Amino acid sequence: MNKNQIKGAAKDVAGKVQEEAGKLVGSKEQQVKGLNKQIAGKAEKSFGDVKEAIKRI
Repeated sequence: MNKNQIKGAAKDVAGKVQEEAGKLVGSKEQQVKGLNKQIAGKAEKSFGDVKEAIKRI
């Protein structure tokens, strides 16, 4: 695993927590921020996956 994969996974988890917290308190803004963080995390993890695949070639 490289740092992009780790950081991406961490952002994804943090985004899920933020989204759920937003649901609990009824804040659409926090839900959207959480979703955006999840998307960014998944993108960064995918970038890390590509970097790992290139290393193996």
